[in-house]
Amino acid sequence: MNLRPYQEEAKQAIFSEWDKGNLKTLLVLPTGTGKTIVFSGVTADCVRNGERVLILAHRSELLDQAADKLSKSTGLVCATEKAEETCLGSWFRVVVGSVQSLMRDKRLGQFPTDYFNSIIVDEAHHCISDSYQKVLNYFNNAKVLGVTATPDRGDMKNLGSYFQSLAYEYSLPKAIKEGFLSPIKAVTIPLKLDLTGVGQQAGDFKSSDLGTALDPYLYQIADEMVKYCMDRKTVVFLPLIKTSQKFRDILLSRGFAAAEVNGDSGDRAQVLADFDAGRYNVLCNSMLLTEGWDCPSVDCIVVLRPTKVRALYSQMVGRGTRLNPGKDHLLLLDFLWHTEKHELCHPAHLICENEEVAQKMTENIEAAGCPVDIEVAEKQAAEDVVAQREEALAKKLQEMKHRKRKLVDPLQFEMSIQAEDLANYVPAFGWEAGPPSEKQILTLEKHGIFPDEIDNAGKAAKLLDRLDKRRTEGLTTPKQIRFLESRGFEHVGTWQFEGAKRLIDRIAGNGWQIPRDITPSEYKPEIIQNGVFEW
Repeated sequence: MNLRPYQEEAKQAIFSEWDKGNLKTLLVLPTGTGKTIVFSGVTADCVRNGERVLILAHRSELLDQAADKLSKSTGLVCATEKAEETCLGSWFRVVVGSVQSLMRDKRLGQFPTDYFNSIIVDEAHHCISDSYQKVLNYFNNAKVLGVTATPDRGDMKNLGSYFQSLAYEYSLPKAIKEGFLSPIKAVTIPLKLDLTGVGQQAGDFKSSDLGTALDPYLYQIADEMVKYCMDRKTVVFLPLIKTSQKFRDILLSRGFAAAEVNGDSGDRAQVLADFDAGRYNVLCNSMLLTEGWDCPSVDCIVVLRPTKVRALYSQMVGRGTRLNPGKDHLLLLDFLWHTEKHELCHPAHLICENEEVAQKMTENIEAAGCPVDIEVAEKQAAEDVVAQREEALAKKLQEMKHRKRKLVDPLQFEMSIQAEDLANYVPAFGWEAGPPSEKQILTLEKHGIFPDEIDNAGKAAKLLDRLDKRRTEGLTTPKQIRFLESRGFEHVGTWQFEGAKRLIDRIAGNGWQIPRDITPSEYKPEIIQNGVFEW
């Protein structure tokens, strides 16, 4: 088994976390980047160390997929724990187990609590549920690896209540940039679909209400798909089986070779095989194909099941992100869902960690009126937001001048050093969300950072780490940034320490006035070359 570089890094990071005592750790990989291959490698190493491993999932397709990939990539054969099948008495060191079966008291009680040394939870965003927790708490001495394609820290905040650390994260933009996933182009369809009457259930929209709300728009949606999807291989996600079947019939009337699958389809395997072989060019489903199904030739995704759950949205889009010969991008159709709730997932949420950037990106895609590469759109939206922030920061700095604060505001520091990861930071794990320690507060003040606006220990730790790194790299200090930017110099955080020091010395020598030959907004700092300063 030859792992890709990021897969090998991920595997090593997992064992490193376990060795450090973080026995419950997470792996985040986008759909299509080989999470099953990574945890197969982890499983093989555990077995080599004499361990017994449980691979836990909630659907038969996921268990079958895990067993198949494990066998092909490592040669290991699995025992099964689901329905009438049991692993007890088997000499195989790896077990694929259904959480629905294992959670039953009678079944769970047959196992010693130390029966498994390691547990791998596939689609780990489900593991906060009572059924998973019952199984995990029973085998409470086992090491646990959770694997998920959840795209951002916001969704992982809930996972942080169980997992102790994030071992490794590989982002969707990086996977696309490094050539392991297909580029994505999004287009906003100018249909205003009214969801104001749709109810809520378990943190998302009720499927039954969604089906009713969507029904009046199906013919118009089909007409829009004629413009974009006739020559594409398309998967459509819908909220209900009856809605999915109705939409298939409408698409057939529009000239598509459309098929439909659902949990009750007796010929499901045949329909999927025919779609894969190209006998159909559109496949409608009511949320059946979000997990455990791969068809790399899919090059268009239509999400007609609006959701607030980013993990679910990512899974739907992930059905089309795999590479395939002749496929140069995935087309993603987005719709103008009208709702009083502003938490709906859009293409922007696949790559934006910051909600402010996501909102701006969604606005920009809507205004474009044609397919837009989401990476290009994200970069533009980030620049737009930075410009807005800089404008707001300029006003704030003006206020700070009057307050004569000697410490630099954290936002000013983050903007000056161009640190989006700090500006967008969201605590994910328990210790990160707590208040900063007294030692952190004192150290921040010592380094020149105003600590009152740092409200959690995770952000304080990241700031202190960045300050240490900047000191090692010979970059400007917060106090230099505060002084020079208050006098109109820009992005001082990107300068070198010595260059800033020499400028401040010049200003001091000029009676604390800016020398006449210097225009702060146009000033370019000195650059050090081979130990010698150059202008």
